[in-house]
Amino acid sequence: MVERDERDGQYERDGRDGQRLRRVFEAVLAEALAGRGVATCLGLDQETEEALWAVYDAATGYRAGPETAEELVAAARQAFEGQLDGSNAARWRAQLARKFAERGR
Repeated sequence: MVERDERDGQYERDGRDGQRLRRVFEAVLAEALAGRGVATCLGLDQETEEALWAVYDAATGYRAGPETAEELVAAARQAFEGQLDGSNAARWRAQLARKFAERGR
């Protein structure tokens, strides 16, 4: 069995997981745009979920910011692509390593 962190960024090469996760993302995005919230624990990473919550906030009028709905949807899609290609996980690991290095000084 492959460990979860070894699979980061391998969704595109793995076909089924990437396709399943794309369907999940599109469904959650549609729910966020409709103002019905963002389901969690579905395999989306934190960065993607946070971007989807921004879409939801804009759709419900909870958060009025300078970003348009189209910009927020584009940001959510970009975050999701970062999950698929592993760049979100790599960025998170680098941030964690910096925090440990700073504490070690």
